[in-house]
Amino acid sequence: MTTTDRPAETGHSPARGTSIFSGRQAAVPTVFDRSVPGRRAGSLPALDVPAVDLDDIIPLAERRRDLPLPELSELDVVRHFTRLSKRNYSIESEFYPLGSCTMKYNPKIDETIAALSGFRNLHPLQPESTIQGALHVIHHIQAQLAEITGLPGVSTQPVAGAHGELTGILMARAAHLKAGRARRKVLIPDSAHGTNPATAAMAGYEAITIGHDRTTGELDFDDFRAKLDDDCAAIMITLPNTLGLFERRIEEICRLAHEVGCLVYCDGANLNALVGNLRPGDVGVDLLHVNLHKTFAVPHGGGGPGGGAICVAASLEPFLPAPVVTRHPDGTYAFDADRPDTIGRVHGFHGNFNAVLRSYAYILQLGSDGLAELGANAVLNANYLKALLADDFQCYVDRICMHEFVLDGRPFREHGVRTLDIAKRLIDHGYHPPTIYFPLIVPEAIMIEPTETESKQTLDEFAAAMIEVAREARETPEIVRAAPHLTPVGRLDEVRAARQPDLRWQPRQAAGQAH
Repeated sequence: MTTTDRPAETGHSPARGTSIFSGRQAAVPTVFDRSVPGRRAGSLPALDVPAVDLDDIIPLAERRRDLPLPELSELDVVRHFTRLSKRNYSIESEFYPLGSCTMKYNPKIDETIAALSGFRNLHPLQPESTIQGALHVIHHIQAQLAEITGLPGVSTQPVAGAHGELTGILMARAAHLKAGRARRKVLIPDSAHGTNPATAAMAGYEAITIGHDRTTGELDFDDFRAKLDDDCAAIMITLPNTLGLFERRIEEICRLAHEVGCLVYCDGANLNALVGNLRPGDVGVDLLHVNLHKTFAVPHGGGGPGGGAICVAASLEPFLPAPVVTRHPDGTYAFDADRPDTIGRVHGFHGNFNAVLRSYAYILQLGSDGLAELGANAVLNANYLKALLADDFQCYVDRICMHEFVLDGRPFREHGVRTLDIAKRLIDHGYHPPTIYFPLIVPEAIMIEPTETESKQTLDEFAAAMIEVAREARETPEIVRAAPHLTPVGRLDEVRAARQPDLRWQPRQAAGQAH
């Protein structure tokens, strides 16, 4: 990919809370630069089977003759991969302030339980009599999530948040059609999660946007009432919303929706702000998906495994994906596929069982009191960090937040600095940047979520780094605009990198330039 520069590899993280020297140094040679003809990292034993003529397997015309692989010693190879490993940024080594994505530490006991051979070696096509332990886990987490959300119908089949969304809206569609209601619209606040409009469209609905109140950060109530009618199948609302703010009129929103037969779908991706303190079903929500990989300790990122369990009101239980796990009077468990109104399977088997297992163990560890503390700490940490940054950063909506908050980077424009520059400069201070330019309703958004698992010390250190970057943006903006300075790869030309990705190594050109 195209970069502005290729600075030196330092081999260690920079000191936090201090300015980083912005000079350039010579780049560390790559493995290809170190290659020496004839050098080997190992040797193969003598051939002890009959030799095969390659011409009998691959015609000469189809064989590559030039394969410019590096030739290195074992030590060079070991050092190369060790250096690469040190470039990894993980939650187990550093703090992630990513808003919305919720990158938090996950207890190792949950990983140990998920790796137990009795669970790890199961096959989804085994007879039910041989998987009673797994069915026990699925049945009991269904009950746990029902109690946590206040919604009695639960399926753990969806394997991601957006997958849970789609499952819920397909259930809403099935319920309306069963009742003879052919509706066309789904209302979606502009402060909802970005996948919601795509979900509505995939289910065959027209997505109708509702604005937000710039003063409160909540749904524009007048706009909502003007667009709500008996052609609305559902309203998809995120609680708390993507500004990290609680919708204080949620009960009234639910009541008005129900008066015209409109279902209330709640995007539960931000449930860690509410868990143990508020049950969405108790305020009128009809459907809610739960991101197991955000609230309930399943590792997040890297493509999975995820979990997007769907929880619904009793009236919608018949439409749950089949099969569901039920318990017989004799205490044994079984899959129940005899459900005439089900929307059918939404996953090849029964969801990501290892994600369900991790969440089940996590919930058992915490119990009801621990879950309530989880939610309270998520809110406390966010408000504490927001207060630390208040003198140096402008908040888009300045009020008590929930689990995350959104800063507005526009004041830095007068110094020629954008949100992207601030994010890149934070890398020099040893931190992964926060989420930027989301939600889209904030032009220079900086979205920060400290999560409930971070200590006061960590938040203090991160705040100091943010404040230092803000000072640099005002006093030495050229340093910030050119960041990062001490990373193995400099700032990407991100537009060109996306449109013309260079995904493989090529030999150096005559001019000495590497790809």
